[in-house]
Amino acid sequence: MKQENEITIPPRYSRQILFGGIGEQGQARIMASRVVVVGCGALGALQTSFLARAGVGTLRIIDRDFVEESNLQRQILFDEQDVRDLLPKAAAAEKKLRVVNSLVNVEGIVDEVNASTVDRLLGGFDLIMDASDNFDVRFLINEYAVKNGVPWVYGAVVGSYGLTFPIIPGEGACLRCVFESAPPPGVSPSCDTAGVIGPIIGSIVSIQVAEALKLLSGARDRVRRKITTIDMWENRYDAIELPPPFADCACCGRREYPYMDGSLGAEAETLCGRNSVQIRPKSQVKMDFDDLAARLAPLGAVEQNRFLLRADIDGYQITVFSDGRAIIQGTYDMAVAKSMYARYIGN
Repeated sequence: MKQENEITIPPRYSRQILFGGIGEQGQARIMASRVVVVGCGALGALQTSFLARAGVGTLRIIDRDFVEESNLQRQILFDEQDVRDLLPKAAAAEKKLRVVNSLVNVEGIVDEVNASTVDRLLGGFDLIMDASDNFDVRFLINEYAVKNGVPWVYGAVVGSYGLTFPIIPGEGACLRCVFESAPPPGVSPSCDTAGVIGPIIGSIVSIQVAEALKLLSGARDRVRRKITTIDMWENRYDAIELPPPFADCACCGRREYPYMDGSLGAEAETLCGRNSVQIRPKSQVKMDFDDLAARLAPLGAVEQNRFLLRADIDGYQITVFSDGRAIIQGTYDMAVAKSMYARYIGN
């Protein structure tokens, strides 16, 4: 006879509960869980598909961008009609995933995670999945997670290379223990400057979601507390032990939250009468114009002197100064300008 508090598992999850690591109890926990995915580009599009099919109770998807044709090579949740309809990625994802699994409460939110929105957008969730595209957002997620004791799964890909690792506050290193500070703008390659191939996305997301299912189903002891790195073109697969928590870590050690209080991260302001937005990083940087020029040259016309670098890309003119400040000409939209800055200059 069925117990009063017993949860009925829908037949659609029959193969998942047959797996001994999850079973009926684990599936019931997954169905009661709340997961938020930050970003719905290549990583997020696949993460959300896996998580919706696995049956998470509530799945929130946050993204500020819209679907473009160049996304379709790797962002498998989207199609040509989404491009023609100019759909925001979060809205397109919600529409698709509600059809995939009507039992999941899917929330697509067209917004960006920043110091003023982080509590509102991430509050009340059991797990945060990283599918963002810059270190400002990742350090902000890390501070929120550490402050509120919420586990999250880091992930990044570029070219044929990717890495991922879980972060469980109070049980191991946080992001600032692994990366003390964000790399200066223009140093790290991005998908828009170095490209990316689809298979590396599938590999990294598979590991991210596997760790998520372990956490959500109650198999915390099975979480792989290592940094997994993969280069699919060079056939390199490595697992590096996560460092122990750094006692003097600014975030999990000293409990300082500069990204949450807005004292770190990029600032933006519109320049009246110029159809431009200025982006100013709050941390001190020194631009390497030669390196930046080499990365941007395949994308458009680039000129430079010892004071600045100017590039014409996708109908926008980007002027970068030696201190990391940039003027994005061709828009008054701060979200668009921030996206251009993150794509082509850095965090």
